[in-house]
Amino acid sequence: MSKIKLLNDDCMNIIPEYSDNYFDLAIVDPPYGLREFSKNPEQGTGKLKSRIFQEMDKNRWDVAPDRSYFEELIRVSENQIIWGGNYFDLPPTRGIICWDKKQPFPNFSAWEFAWTSFNKPAKIFRLPNNQRNKIHPTEKPLKLYKWLLSSYTEKGYKVLDTHLGSGNIAIACHEHNCDLLGIEISPNYYKKAYKNFKEVTRQGEIF
Repeated sequence: MSKIKLLNDDCMNIIPEYSDNYFDLAIVDPPYGLREFSKNPEQGTGKLKSRIFQEMDKNRWDVAPDRSYFEELIRVSENQIIWGGNYFDLPPTRGIICWDKKQPFPNFSAWEFAWTSFNKPAKIFRLPNNQRNKIHPTEKPLKLYKWLLSSYTEKGYKVLDTHLGSGNIAIACHEHNCDLLGIEISPNYYKKAYKNFKEVTRQGEIF
């Protein structure tokens, strides 16, 4: 049975405690720092995307991690999958992942990029981004996490997620029999992720 550990904390308070290569795989979706990336990030966007940027401002969570974060992440995990890898200074890799969102709206990205440490051919996962009632503005679908675990892990793997968000990765790890340490800095999103996991898996306790 998988062990799912969810923490409400800053990941940089937690991951330095772990030894080198403690985790088999880190699957992370850190903030991209879009407000810093563009002087006018809302230019050319629609109402839905504008609301996402308003949410960023309100909760102050879209702050890109510094170099020390990536150094610690790579130290504690044998391999990494990093969403939004195009926003960060990461080494060249052939094992990139494309999530084809089948997006019909021109103001939204048609696909998302994940940098990986795997020396494998690039992969594409096609799934429409038509989720309703999202827990987090940049939420990744449960089916996407299930595909990642099926493609890149084995039963019993130790997985790390430093930015838990919706908690969908916890559900996927539970179903795939992988252990997970999931960390979320926002008390609000942590409570929602915790509730999401318990309701879907019917787990009475989270370690």
